[in-house]
Amino acid sequence: MIISTGMADAEEIQEAIDAAHEGGCKELAILHCVSGYPAPAEDYNLRTVADMQQRFSLPIGLSDHTLDNTTAITSVALGACIIEKHVTLDRNGGGPDDSFSLEAEELTALCKGAKIAWQALGKVDYGRKSSEEANVKFRRSLYFVKDIEAGEVITTEHVKSIRPGYGLAPKYLAELIGKPVKKAVSSGKATSLDLIV
Repeated sequence: MIISTGMADAEEIQEAIDAAHEGGCKELAILHCVSGYPAPAEDYNLRTVADMQQRFSLPIGLSDHTLDNTTAITSVALGACIIEKHVTLDRNGGGPDDSFSLEAEELTALCKGAKIAWQALGKVDYGRKSSEEANVKFRRSLYFVKDIEAGEVITTEHVKSIRPGYGLAPKYLAELIGKPVKKAVSSGKATSLDLIV
């Protein structure tokens, strides 16, 4: 069952949820809704979507009566998993909902935009992404810029922060300076901790 919550306050929404559960409903979702036709985007207060998820512990969607797709797509980023939108074959057809309904091309755009928004949410991930791998070369990292003999102590003359980014990050400079190298290193080699004693 899907319940739209237009014009209902939090207490009334909870009463509707309780009635649905008491009536045997096992699968229930509720839609945040503004019952304006059309409704201005600023009336939607989309932060309510996340609050409804926390407050009611149910799948939350959006019943969207705005004139474009921005509000609906934005709701996905805030947790909406259902979007309800009026659709018409002809906005000038004279029907009661036609003036604020989507036509075919706009519905297609909504579906694509909502899917992209959902995919973009992904997961919490601070790691390097596959699309970034080729751009590592644009980062700076530490490279040997002078030849250094085995056992010789690394000084600031031996190491510089340059591109590409395949060596140690510049923050490791202090860990290299003053340490002897295990073996001879040629200028142009990327730094790594396994090269020092």
